[in-house]
Amino acid sequence: MGHLDHATFGWLTPVLSYAMACIGAALGLRCTVRALGAAGRSRRNWLLTAASAIGTGIWTMHFVAMLGFGVSGTEIRYNVPLTILSLLVAMIVVCAGVFAVGYGRDRARALFLGGLTTGLGVASMHYLGMAAVRLHGDVTYDLALVALSVAIAVAAATAALWAALNIESPIAVTVASLVMGGAVSSMHYTAMWAVRVEVTPSADVLPGATAMQFIFPLAVGLGSYLFLTSAFVALSPTAGEREATASAQRPVENAAAH
Repeated sequence: MGHLDHATFGWLTPVLSYAMACIGAALGLRCTVRALGAAGRSRRNWLLTAASAIGTGIWTMHFVAMLGFGVSGTEIRYNVPLTILSLLVAMIVVCAGVFAVGYGRDRARALFLGGLTTGLGVASMHYLGMAAVRLHGDVTYDLALVALSVAIAVAAATAALWAALNIESPIAVTVASLVMGGAVSSMHYTAMWAVRVEVTPSADVLPGATAMQFIFPLAVGLGSYLFLTSAFVALSPTAGEREATASAQRPVENAAAH
């Protein structure tokens, strides 16, 4: 049995991965709030931005945390196509959940279906990412901990969508995003504690890319996307601000007309 280390760089990867989850959650919540106050194409665009932010945040959290994952007695590589597929799964299922909430008429039903779909999708993303791991040995799982990680993912997703429907103030969104980031991180590390590795020493070269060759550059790129999109959303006026501006302009236009 190989010794598993989930923090080979100390607290750096757990803290950084938690920060990525929080940023993605906060951005997704703000975009969903904007979407619920919009209509037509604007609502769709805000929901797409929310889904990409949450999906990117969750995926980046997972693989930043994986940068600190190590197993004694073997190197670790990642299958690139499977890793990319896990990112696409995260985006698609989060999009489905966010759109269910954004367009659902029965909010309770939409919340249930959206939370279940998104939670199962997040869990699928995680285990697809783990399926991409290549090492000298066999990987097995503690099924009880796997089931617990899936339950946490569904609960976290449902809570996130509930917050998107019910929370509007910036302070409340910040608190909600911190809680959501903690829930996503808890899901990840619960799932990682379920991992068991039976190492088979070998001199063969493992297929795939190392974390630093592939995961690190991609995580940095997606993290940059989150920061830039956060700046855009922060600078973009809300529906209330646009209405206030329009109301202030009407007396001036009427006076000019007379």
